[in-house]
Amino acid sequence: MTRDEIMKIIEEKNVHFFRLQFVDIFGFMKNVAIPLSQIEKALDGNIMFDGSSIDGFVRINESDMYLKPDYDTFTVLPWREQNGVNAARIICDVYKSDGTPFEGCPRNNLKRVLADAKEMGFTMNVGTEAEFFLFEKDEEGNATTVTHDVAGYFDVDPDDCGIDCRREIIHTLEAMGFEIEASHHEVAEGQHEVNFKYADALTAADNTLTFKWVVRSIAAKHGLHATFMPKPVFGINGSGMHTNQSLFKLDGTNAFFDENGPLQLSETAYQYIAGIAKNAKGFVAVTNPLVNSYKRLVPGYEAPVYIAWSASNRSALIRIPASRGMGTRTEVRCPDPTCNPYLAFAMMLNSGLDGVKNKLQAPDSVDQDIFKMTPAEKEAAGIQSLPANLKEAIEEMKVNPIAREALGDHIFEKYIEGKEKEWDSYRTAVTDWELDNYLSNY
Repeated sequence: MTRDEIMKIIEEKNVHFFRLQFVDIFGFMKNVAIPLSQIEKALDGNIMFDGSSIDGFVRINESDMYLKPDYDTFTVLPWREQNGVNAARIICDVYKSDGTPFEGCPRNNLKRVLADAKEMGFTMNVGTEAEFFLFEKDEEGNATTVTHDVAGYFDVDPDDCGIDCRREIIHTLEAMGFEIEASHHEVAEGQHEVNFKYADALTAADNTLTFKWVVRSIAAKHGLHATFMPKPVFGINGSGMHTNQSLFKLDGTNAFFDENGPLQLSETAYQYIAGIAKNAKGFVAVTNPLVNSYKRLVPGYEAPVYIAWSASNRSALIRIPASRGMGTRTEVRCPDPTCNPYLAFAMMLNSGLDGVKNKLQAPDSVDQDIFKMTPAEKEAAGIQSLPANLKEAIEEMKVNPIAREALGDHIFEKYIEGKEKEWDSYRTAVTDWELDNYLSNY
């Protein structure tokens, strides 16, 4: 999309308000809202903001930063129309006052990693499957964990009471240019999934961030609270974000497909699998970034805990979906939707490329249910486990050289600093579980 095309849409759609969006290192969407009078200035990248106010960005004496818009991300916001007046958004990269890209901007960082991959002859395509819960609100409008349906996997109305909200989410996303492939009720009560078409890694990260924003906004219109929290309710399935990924050669062919290879997978595909398996412990602090993330990563709820791969086994960390040809891909099943997609994609891409660069050999596939294997059987098969909590994940990230390389020094250090504070806050908190189990007895 060009600047002139955007200005034409602004006039035709009567856009009076404009949001310049960007993301901090922890994956939270931020924006600067401007009126119609400032739109041309914004499109020229001349809107400045205070970077010292954003978590993990810069110190107060380095605070002046610019938002450089990516014209291809411009879209009108369907749910913000009021009396014929519309609002729109555009996603921006963060630049320093000297005109250079800010190394702490997750979007800039992903672009850097993708440029390195391109030098190796590859582009990356990604498709995410972000699950979420729809919960009721209490009389004061606060979120609860009370579901408003009793449906299960693939159920229909009247049991699936979230269908109207999900339908409006889909209509909104389609109006914003998403190609929706499917939607359905998930396993747990109140849990949903909407699948949209894969894209190049940068667009996929933009789409994932936008998807979460739309879901929460439309749910609020319906008086519901949408959450992407990985494990909001004990004893039922949590929400994951299975991440389908593939490498394409610069001539547009799928680098993972080999008609004559084992399982019709290429040598590059097996090397990528090997890189993901080797580095999984090091990237999980980014793909699963919360204390709560590790309440989902436990055996028995379809969430992968064990570092293994298979063409059929959903208990493995890495699954190879059945599609072949252009659709040949790996599905990494551990990420959850609270991750920063720009950082998560960068980490997984660099991990896979580590396998390609160093011609690593993929371990044997594990096609049996790993959850039913004994510890001795898992040890004999060389199956390791993901970190059991955020603290373990942080420590694994610190010693993995791929992590610093994928994130750059600034994001790597600020991210770890923030997550260590989060863990320490959790470690020292007194929880309801402790009160329930100890207060009366001791």
